[in-house]
Parts: sequence; structure tokens; C-alpha cells
Amino acid sequence: MSQPTSARAAGFPLRAYLICLQGIVGRELLRFLHQRERFVAALVRPLVWLFIFAAGFRQVLGVSIIPPYTVYVLYEVYITPGLIAMIQLFNGMQSSMSMVYDRETGSMRTLLVSPLPRWFLLSSKLLAGTAVSVVQAYTFLAIAWLWRIEPPLWGYLAVLPALFLSGLMLGALGMLLSSLVRQLENFAGVMNFLIFPMFFASSALYPLWRVRESSPLLYRICELNPFTYAVELIRFALYLRVEPTALAVVVGCTILFMIGAVLAYDPARGFLARQHDAGGHP
Repeated sequence: MSQPTSARAAGFPLRAYLICLQGIVGRELLRFLHQRERFVAALVRPLVWLFIFAAGFRQVLGVSIIPPYTVYVLYEVYITPGLIAMIQLFNGMQSSMSMVYDRETGSMRTLLVSPLPRWFLLSSKLLAGTAVSVVQAYTFLAIAWLWRIEPPLWGYLAVLPALFLSGLMLGALGMLLSSLVRQLENFAGVMNFLIFPMFFASSALYPLWRVRESSPLLYRICELNPFTYAVELIRFALYLRVEPTALAVVVGCTILFMIGAVLAYDPARGFLARQHDAGGHP
């Protein structure tokens, strides 16, 4: 069946791909609009950190002058890029949780049996989730501006590519994890096991030089954490600068995670095939 499917997909015009992309992205946006509690929940968590945690630790956790900042900044200014990345991390995991749910209810099978290439279907799903995370990130930035967190005006535009790339990386990671989990309740446990270590073992809440002073081992873990580079990519972009290492790591991890997800969702050789052989059902 795979050979005829590939042959049909190869003959599809560009318009067919665009219609498919529009349908998947539109479905995700409609789901987002109808689930208003998801939008509110995505903002409540980082706002609690910004309004309460940052205010309480402003005097305790001072921040020295480090790139991209040219002057001393308040602690809430420092953690804002990390909170934006946290929004995208949670959104990526929630989008992947919806894929596990769709797989349990059977609607995912309807999508994956499409004659269009599997990589395009998954990429369209990833783009849809990333678009939602970008909307959430800009909403958070607007609220932060009311809290007098004001990056350069052009930074709001310069950060868009960084938000897009970091959203793709974190969404691809969630998509890869969703292929490993068979049941929805198990994925919730995996989310908690992954999200909080990634968030806390990064530069989201404190500069890495402070981590290195207190624990060289934790500093190495932070350096190996892809989330750290997503945070730094957003931080530098907000202040009209590019961090080459962060950009390279985010792009590389996005490609790696996406390749893993495409292979894992391949019914012939991926994790889903092994789950089917072991359990007798997808």
C-alpha cells in the first residue's frame, strides 16, 4: 500500500498541499479558540511567576550586566524570555497530548492514511501548534509591557523568527514523545517528568554563570539542555541581537526531533509499528 500511496502523493499539485495545510492549521486554530480555558491557563502560569515570584526574589536574585543587556536589569526583565519559552514548551506538550487523544479516538488514523507524505502531514500539525504558541507569546508580551517590561520597539518584530524556531523545536520534541506513549494518562506523567527539569535546569530563571558558581555539574546539564538555547535565542532577539550558538542548536534540534517523529509515526518501521505488534492495536 505504501508504494501506490507514495506515487499518488508525488503527483499532487501544490494546491493540494496548500489545501491540506490550511485544513490542519485551521482545525488547530479553531480548537484553540473554542478551548478558552487553554488560552487562559497558558498565560496564568507565567504571569504568576512574573508578578509574584519575580517580585519576591527581585532583591535576592540580582542580575549583573550580561549580554544582551548593556545595563543592570530588574529580575522580572531577565526572566521574561524564559517565561515566553515556558509558554511554548507547555503549548508544544499540550499539542502533542492532543495527538495522543486523537490517536485513541481514531481521528489521527484518518489524518495519517492520507495519500500526502507523512512528513508533510506532521509538519503541518507542527506549524499549526507553533502558530498558536506565537499568539500566546505575543499576548504575554503585551501584558508584560503593562508591567513596564519594555524591550526595544523593534524587538517585538525581531523576536518573531526566534519564537517561530523555538516553537518548532519544542513542538517537534513533544511530537516525538507522543509517538512513544500509547495512552493519554501516561503522557500527562511524561509531560511533568520532562517539562519541569527542562525549565528549571536552564537559563530561564537565573544566569548560567550563577549556576556554574554553585554547581558545575548542574551547569553542564544546563548547557546540554536544548531549552536553554531556546530561551537565549528569544532573549537576544528581543534586544535586536543574534546568538549564533543558540540559533544553531535550536535549528539542529528541530531537524533532529522532527526526523525522529516522522520515523516514529511511520507504520512500517516506527514506534507505532512496534506498539501495534506488541499490543495488537495502534
